Amino acid sequence: MEITDVTAVTVDMPLVDLDERLGIGPYVTNHGHLESMERVLVRVDTDEGVSGWGEMRVFLSPAATESILEDGVGPMIQGQSPFEIERLRRQVFVEYTNVDMFFSAVETACWDIVGKTLDRPVYELLGGWTAPSQGSQQHRQAIDGDSTAPDAVPVAFCLGILPLDESRAKAREALEAGFNVLKTKAGMDWREDVKRISAMHDEVDGQLEFRLDPNQGWTLDQAVRVGAMLEDEGIYLQYMEQPIRVDAHRSLSRLRQRLRQPIAPNEDTYISHNIQSLVEAGAMDVGVIDLTPAGGISGLRQQAAVLEDAGVPFTHHCAFDLGIRTAAILHAFTGIPGFSLPPDSTYYGWEDDVIEAPFEVSDGCLPAPRGPGLGISVNEDAIEEYRIS
Repeated sequence: MEITDVTAVTVDMPLVDLDERLGIGPYVTNHGHLESMERVLVRVDTDEGVSGWGEMRVFLSPAATESILEDGVGPMIQGQSPFEIERLRRQVFVEYTNVDMFFSAVETACWDIVGKTLDRPVYELLGGWTAPSQGSQQHRQAIDGDSTAPDAVPVAFCLGILPLDESRAKAREALEAGFNVLKTKAGMDWREDVKRISAMHDEVDGQLEFRLDPNQGWTLDQAVRVGAMLEDEGIYLQYMEQPIRVDAHRSLSRLRQRLRQPIAPNEDTYISHNIQSLVEAGAMDVGVIDLTPAGGISGLRQQAAVLEDAGVPFTHHCAFDLGIRTAAILHAFTGIPGFSLPPDSTYYGWEDDVIEAPFEVSDGCLPAPRGPGLGISVNEDAIEEYRIS
């Protein structure tokens, strides 16, 4: 089997409005706000008629991203076997840049092809149900004779920056929908960040755990004050995600020493070798990793091995993922050892999807992956409906 073509198409998918149940749009961060999100869908074709799908965010512009995929990455791998995923990953190299993020969607599509060809799900190709996730025991049942296999994967509810009253309402909504963890953006005003977490914690009587993500929005002294003030109120986060700027590992280490709030680098993990540096610096309690900057599922597995060997718990990041990448995350989460905290997700916040059978979020969980490959079929009509010309 040989790869014959790589094609990319960009869709723009609206978010469910905040006024609706589990709606999150507009989604406000310290970088801006979103009412929809552009996603690049990548198809890899083979000479035996089997195709696979991947997905990533737009880089600079849809046209630029599509061109890099079709005119750059595609020709590097045409005529080669989609089964040789590790060799392809190490072969794709562009001097002066990290091309991993562009190869990741192609790599995911190759896993999809391999699984479809062998009639096996990707999680099984990765080793099987190796990652029982926190809080998931009530969602376990036998699948294909495996009594340890979960039938659902708990996920964290993700929320943008909102006024106090709206934050309270969404926290209550998330709890009533069965979520155990709420992650909220932060970073515009650290004092308001403390007030919002306190208000949400009060609204749900401490029944939710919280993740606080300022996207590098605080200085070291501000992060210290946020963590200490929450401690004074008896609020202990599941983790504080990338509180200060990247490449400040010693500062992260000092922050970790000064607070009892767990510190969880995210953007710092986008460069693979940084994970070892973070481990050596004692700069993280939790790792928040992502298959796209890692270069795909193979790169994610490599990062996970470093973290697991270091005894650092880790979870998977959310980047506003439609059904294709959500499926890839679920396969990776359940098939790669070491994941111990629910992955982030905004899947409940989409108005629609580009797969034939969109996932249902139930009781704070996404369904565990099924079927050969990624276990999804792409809806070509939906792609055309939301496609950016």
